[in-house]
Amino acid sequence: MGLAKYALRRVVFMVVTMWVIITATFFLMHLLPGSPYVNLQKLTPEQLEILNTRYGLNRPILEQYLLYFANLLTGDLGTSFQFKNQPVTTLLAGRVGASVQLGVQALLVGTSAGIVVGVIAAVKRHTPVDSGATIVAVLGRSVPSFILAALLQLVVAVNLRLLPIAGWRDFSSTILPTLALAMAPLADSARFVRTEMVEVLESDYAELARANGLSTQQIAWRHGVRNSVIPLITLLGPMTVNLLTGSLVVENIFAVPGIGEQFVKSVLNNDYPTIMAVTILYSGLFLLVTFAVDVLYSIIDPRIRLSGGGRR
Repeated sequence: MGLAKYALRRVVFMVVTMWVIITATFFLMHLLPGSPYVNLQKLTPEQLEILNTRYGLNRPILEQYLLYFANLLTGDLGTSFQFKNQPVTTLLAGRVGASVQLGVQALLVGTSAGIVVGVIAAVKRHTPVDSGATIVAVLGRSVPSFILAALLQLVVAVNLRLLPIAGWRDFSSTILPTLALAMAPLADSARFVRTEMVEVLESDYAELARANGLSTQQIAWRHGVRNSVIPLITLLGPMTVNLLTGSLVVENIFAVPGIGEQFVKSVLNNDYPTIMAVTILYSGLFLLVTFAVDVLYSIIDPRIRLSGGGRR
């Protein structure tokens, strides 16, 4: 299967997947308890009817779905219920920057540190250093980011008073949420790189390098890192999406004015257009990054597209 045909097949898969996500989210969203109107107690039946007519909520659910989908195809994501007369696109546009900055920082810190930890663990395998790295990887993956966020706030911000406890003012405000989010990619990268690096260090060309006088450390850093990091590409898709969109809970804990914080507020207030827009954004980013990783990996390893499947 050629690269163009493989890419086209993946695009079709993306479109179908996105349609399923939008459809499922739309109908499930309307099952949420409560009303989208914050001041419901103060509204008269006549005012409630006017609002339902304005937002189309008095129509049958199937008609609402078809109308929403038609507007979506024109780029219209609707108007937020929570913020009067504010288009959802404008609302989210002002919050993307914080989530992107936080996600990029966490991705760079997590993967870079994970690569270093993984290489050191492989070089020092079956030693206390290797055991310590394994413990870090297990904790980084098993401890939820919001637990780590709360601990960082308590120790670093409250007890030591080294960094702001919350808010989004300057670079110092980004350090704690970045560390909280970076632990998961650090753990995944360290575990993955260690496994790959052990295979590299036990390979024939590594033995040949040792015979030529190179130490294990020299082989690892000069030759092994590149071969160990290339397969890490398969993990970058999910990690990138999760971090670029930001953690829903972590953004709320640190009062980061990002997409995650807004999504939580929209769910609590039944802000249907915002819920749909954030879901579409999350899903679209995930599918696009996954598509990019699939194509990139199929270029690196043509056997993937020849088999007609995705990453194995």
